[in-house]
Amino acid sequence: MIRIAVVDDKINNRKVITDKLSRNNFFTLVFQAVDGEDFLQQMQKLPQDDQPHIILMDLEMPHVDGVSAIGTASSLYPNIKFVVLTIFDDDEKIFRAIRAGACGYLLKEESGEVIADMLMNLWESGAGPISPSIAYKILQMVQMPSNAKVEKQTDNIFQLSDREKEILQLLSQGLEYKEIGAKIFISPNTVKKHCISIYQKLHVNSRSQALRIAYTKGLI
Repeated sequence: MIRIAVVDDKINNRKVITDKLSRNNFFTLVFQAVDGEDFLQQMQKLPQDDQPHIILMDLEMPHVDGVSAIGTASSLYPNIKFVVLTIFDDDEKIFRAIRAGACGYLLKEESGEVIADMLMNLWESGAGPISPSIAYKILQMVQMPSNAKVEKQTDNIFQLSDREKEILQLLSQGLEYKEIGAKIFISPNTVKKHCISIYQKLHVNSRSQALRIAYTKGLI
């Protein structure tokens, strides 16, 4: 039996998910949690032999959100697989979830049969379950130019300052303004100003676009 836990702040969502999986005899529900904080507390109480094999994690939740919970739990429980199950398909959320330690990213619109099949594949072969539209976005995020291998840009053609390059590197780790500021001893507002400058120099409008350029051009 594959042990599952479901983390979602909405009771109706949890019911829909558990109903979908209950039709398959290979899954057993260990527990449900209302947010990341509740999830981490319940995990601490479980004996190791009773811990879930797979966690289905929503992203937008109060107290401790899905990305933060995955980031904390993936280091505490390295043998557990964390799969995002959400309605959100924007680049930044995908990027942050994967950076935090998610091995899969599924949209809630997927049928119960599809979700069950993908979780079975994860259990049997380690294949990360990813909705097709999300897989396409991930390819777009990391795809290198096809005409040539991009060399490391040593001349800093975008004229980023040392501080901006440092912040760009921290952005690639999925950190928020407050977390970045704490690491380099500046205020979140100053971090935001640096990010605006970075976006202007890279000619982009979002973190995900900036990181895509940074990876492609060898800036990080």
